[in-house]
Amino acid sequence: MGTKNGWRERIQKALAIMLVSTLLLGMLALPAPAQADAPLLTIEGEDAQLTSDLQVVTQIYGQPKPGYSGSGFVWMQGSGTITLDVTVPETGMYSISTRYMQELSMDGRLQYLAVNGVTKGSYMLPYTTTWSDYDFGFHKLNKGSNTIQLKAGWGYAYFDTFTVDYADLDPLNVQPVLTDSQATPETQLLMNYLTEVYGHKIISGQQEIYGGGNDGNSELEFEWIHDLTGKYPAIRGFDFMNYNPLYGWEDGTTDRLIDWVNNRGGIATASWHINVPRNFTTYQLGDFVDWKEATYKPTETNFDTAKAVIPGTKEYQYVMMTIEDLAEQLQILQDNDVPVIFRPYHEAEGNGGLNGEGAWFWWASAGADVYKKLWDMIYTELTETYDLHNLIWTYNSYVYSTSPAWYPGDDQVDLVGFDKYNTIYNRYDGLSGVPNEDAITSTFYQLVNLTNGKKMVAMTENDTVPSVKNLTEEKAGWLYFLPWYGEHLMSEAFNYAATLKTLYQSDYVITLDELPDLKANQPNPSAVISPGSATFDKATSHAQDITISLTLNGHQLTGISKGGVNLASGQHYTASESTVVLKQAYLTTLPLGQTSLTFHFDQGKDAVLKLNVVDSSVVVVPPDSKLTIQAYNGNTSASTNGIAPKFKLINSGNTAIPLSDVKVRYYYTIDGEQAQTFWSDWASVGSANVTSTFVKLDTPVTGADYYVELGFTSNAGVLNPGESAEIQARFSKNNWSNYNQSDDYSFMATGNQYANHSKITGYVSDQLVWGVEP
Repeated sequence: MGTKNGWRERIQKALAIMLVSTLLLGMLALPAPAQADAPLLTIEGEDAQLTSDLQVVTQIYGQPKPGYSGSGFVWMQGSGTITLDVTVPETGMYSISTRYMQELSMDGRLQYLAVNGVTKGSYMLPYTTTWSDYDFGFHKLNKGSNTIQLKAGWGYAYFDTFTVDYADLDPLNVQPVLTDSQATPETQLLMNYLTEVYGHKIISGQQEIYGGGNDGNSELEFEWIHDLTGKYPAIRGFDFMNYNPLYGWEDGTTDRLIDWVNNRGGIATASWHINVPRNFTTYQLGDFVDWKEATYKPTETNFDTAKAVIPGTKEYQYVMMTIEDLAEQLQILQDNDVPVIFRPYHEAEGNGGLNGEGAWFWWASAGADVYKKLWDMIYTELTETYDLHNLIWTYNSYVYSTSPAWYPGDDQVDLVGFDKYNTIYNRYDGLSGVPNEDAITSTFYQLVNLTNGKKMVAMTENDTVPSVKNLTEEKAGWLYFLPWYGEHLMSEAFNYAATLKTLYQSDYVITLDELPDLKANQPNPSAVISPGSATFDKATSHAQDITISLTLNGHQLTGISKGGVNLASGQHYTASESTVVLKQAYLTTLPLGQTSLTFHFDQGKDAVLKLNVVDSSVVVVPPDSKLTIQAYNGNTSASTNGIAPKFKLINSGNTAIPLSDVKVRYYYTIDGEQAQTFWSDWASVGSANVTSTFVKLDTPVTGADYYVELGFTSNAGVLNPGESAEIQARFSKNNWSNYNQSDDYSFMATGNQYANHSKITGYVSDQLVWGVEP
């Protein structure tokens, strides 16, 4: 222990000396301040194209508004659109701003900005009784002519001028200085690497499912990516939520994290959906609480977050218990030399506000000041009380006007994250049912400015991954992306397969195989297998053993596994010092399609063999019947005694589908076991031809312990190619007690028109043809 600590101190001192030298050289090289240049374009509001409901004025209701330029200003009331035609010399990023006044609402007034016909977002103009500047951020303009439009949302503002100028982009030069001066050598090496690639490339990532989802197959998303692109993501997302003092159980997260970093050579990031008891008033510290009676949502608990930062309170003691359970796992990681990009208390601000009014999680429900005290508690406890120094502290921010008030401070934050979910619920471009591949560059640079460029900015969660074209053209320097699991990655409603393939195979994107050795004490290169991929044909005339060569580089093969299940040495394979022979008898048992076998070694990265299993003696003719399901909820109240889904079934294939072969499932939580009744209020095929069955799941999953299955009688007829059928339905519990549908898997909180919905599943002849099961 003493030898290791002395070596660690020497490395840290050397790094500190190098850093000080770098900073001093940077200070000596600073240029003299430049004089501000005139902006590229400034356009008077009265010179823009205005819709007929807008006026150019010099006063409002008889009150002059002096200080404007030109002959007047534009008075935007409840509606209207201002259009600017601008010409720029080259394609690139430009800043767009306005000089305005908004004296109607202290809460701000909403406006929408569009560039070349594409809506770029909604903007809340702050209250001001004097002429002030407002920055719409950075946006890509094309060489030559461009159209910029400002459209009233809630309207009611005055616009004097609009300015377009070259974007003054931050150089994205972040020093590799961690807030924890005692960081382990591995943590410092990881920080060095992150700052080295930041702004030059983007690191690929993927969140794993947790809690035994995917029927226990935590590799599902990762193998799906590899089958599609030939690459694995470099960063893997984990969650420590199930290590808790309520129902805590060992779900293997810590072991998988160690394996990912130490054996597969990846980078780990982790969040923490830590729960509180729903009824904290009756809860006694240390009691077992079933997971159904625990929650992280402030609307589902009487836990008082404001008391959680006051020593001596039950709330404070409970938070300390959660930190203790977390620290136990982080200590295991530190003992195994594993650094973690750690993201506690994430997405705090939620829908915005200073006082927790927009909070999605209990840790933010008491507002920004209490949240920062919670952050300080966990930072101090983990680094000082538990002596944990393997963490890169990551804070989730937003870009609301109130967001800076939530920031814990440069001394306790190493990395700023943003969670991009703008394909379905937060979309601003007017589209639906298709991925949103925007690089959200304006958001990126707003987050850069949050810390004046001192911290890196990453896309710590996302649905659609931005296209490599948008990322590079707009100079959106996100450190990494990390899609959420399930449909957020694998549904074409969120990600086009072709875009992901282009992205992963681009030189701009760093994948697992491209990571350097980030272990401070690993003397030998990892073992290598050859070939890395092979095909096995089950046909009797072609089936044979597969031989794999090993280059061990001083390591030892410890085993081979498939999907977390170990193969039996001597039965499924034989191994010598330089060769592994996979037995034909075992390979014949594998399913058709892509299969991965992981070769485990005592040190260094594991190696993965990609097997393509075929059977040339069988000709498979896939069915060409396709079904698209669109939906929306007629009742969007969070608490309701009646759930009212509306469905549209579209035959998007080439053959007719008998509706009697079709089943549709809507997933939800019953929130109190009761008998239930279903009604078809209207159906284009006749309500009498719609059947229903309530099914209780054998094993509850996140967002669902029941589903209602719709079917059809033979009298419903046939759905021909291009035709659709609509069903407007309701169901309730027989005692009319309420459901809480806000957390239901299939619930759509917004929208009153049909849109593709992959959280409702469709089946033809009992085969899943639409959607993602929970």
